[in-house]
Amino acid sequence: MIVLPEMDMQNRIGYIKRKSLLYKTGVEYGNYTINHVQGCSHGCLYPCYAMLMARRFGKIATYEEWLKPKIVENAVELLKKEIPNHKTKIKFVHFCFSTDPFMYGYKEIEELSIKLIKMLNEAQIKCTALTKGCLPIELARLSDDNEFGITLISLDENFREKNEPFSASYEERIERLYKLHKSGIRTWVSIEPYPTPNIIQQDFDDILNAISFVDKIIFGKMNYNAMVSKCTGYKEYFNLLSEKVINFCRKYNKEYHIKEGTITK
Repeated sequence: MIVLPEMDMQNRIGYIKRKSLLYKTGVEYGNYTINHVQGCSHGCLYPCYAMLMARRFGKIATYEEWLKPKIVENAVELLKKEIPNHKTKIKFVHFCFSTDPFMYGYKEIEELSIKLIKMLNEAQIKCTALTKGCLPIELARLSDDNEFGITLISLDENFREKNEPFSASYEERIERLYKLHKSGIRTWVSIEPYPTPNIIQQDFDDILNAISFVDKIIFGKMNYNAMVSKCTGYKEYFNLLSEKVINFCRKYNKEYHIKEGTITK
């Protein structure tokens, strides 16, 4: 049984050291990535792919341990050493594939993320970031090449409170993203992992309309959840939604990426 922490216990941070920070990722829309925090407090119950991988490779033992983030305390020192070694090979660095760089309610993590992005930008390296927290407006003062995004799989706060209990509200995420957009920053949304109708009944068009200002949309189906395969016609459902994303982006001249395995024949 997964026991979620009380909110007043949530903001406790641990610390770890690592031997390296930057690495080439095999994620299909990634290049290089950086994970300067282990764990994530948002408590996503889809389940969380990053948590499953961390447990598989022995970094954590339980989900409860994953919910207590640990900062890589030597991250700045590592990045200073690694930038010269990787600079010519990097197209961009993504924050992050196995944690959240702007974890909701964690100022220390936010400040470290901004510092690392600044360091990479000063070396003329573009950064991208994705969060279920609130993107700080300070990001607008960094490189214009950067791209910042949010995960948004619903607009229903009851769904969020149940499935992403310690994340920022959907309204807060969209509002901060829009502020960055208005500041001239490229923005994007990841509509992933998207749930099937037997998990939540919702209008997909409402989500697309709420994020119509962004420059790019990534869409992907929900994985590792037994409810998905129990939904009659789930493959056709994701095919239909993928087509909606493609048509929407083509109509409004936006970039898009449909995650591998989302469209099936």
